[in-house]
Amino acid sequence: MTKVRRTERMIALTKFLTERPGHLFSLNHFCELFGAAKSTLSEDIVTIRQAMEQFAMGSLETVSGAAGGVRFLPLKSQDGTCAFLHELAEKLASPERIIPGGFLYMADILFTPDLMVQVGEIFFSRFSHLSPDYIMTVETKGIPLAFMTARAFNLPLVIVRQGSKVTEGPSVSINYVTGSGKRIQSMSLPRRAIPPGARVLVIDDFMKAGGTVRGMYDLAHEVDVEIVGTGVLVGTAQPQVKLVEDYLALLILHEVDQQRKIVDIRPAL
Repeated sequence: MTKVRRTERMIALTKFLTERPGHLFSLNHFCELFGAAKSTLSEDIVTIRQAMEQFAMGSLETVSGAAGGVRFLPLKSQDGTCAFLHELAEKLASPERIIPGGFLYMADILFTPDLMVQVGEIFFSRFSHLSPDYIMTVETKGIPLAFMTARAFNLPLVIVRQGSKVTEGPSVSINYVTGSGKRIQSMSLPRRAIPPGARVLVIDDFMKAGGTVRGMYDLAHEVDVEIVGTGVLVGTAQPQVKLVEDYLALLILHEVDQQRKIVDIRPAL
């Protein structure tokens, strides 16, 4: 095997780790790949960790023991989070985004991978201590940010359907009342999508009164799983009392005035 120089090895090592956040790589894997001793790789890992922490790019966690190794944790700094959310709020504050009913057009933001990767890392930074087993969202617009959150956690994503699909086998379905429109709708989850007793983190794109998230809570209860936390990208300031109590909104929508063309949206953190 051709000898790999230290610079090349560290670049490749960083690439492997950051491409798969949360994945535990054994040192033996890298020893065989690079033809290097564990002591040499340990020195590389220390250098990479120091650089990541210096530039607030995340961190590396080492796990000791026979089943141990190293993994990348995509932790966002408080300063980096605040700067990103202020920038995102400015994008969403454009009057051209106003939709009748007090809503904002957000599809272009939600389907921009670079932005959703950063949102996912913020949710990871805020919720990693809860140790969820699955990420859950409801179709459809919440999927991109929930998927990137699942990537940051290195966890499976479970998608609640608004209606059942015969191609997904037996499902559990419930009816729920939307918080803002007070309309009765249904949602379902395939029985094989998630095992009983699992810990679930709920992620969604928008919350007004909280009816949809409340529906996911009720559905989770029906399939015997535990909701450990809830994160939404945008929550409205009104109504103040939501149908769910414990949740984290990254941005708060305070006002949408269609006549004056004013959008008041600010970071919550």
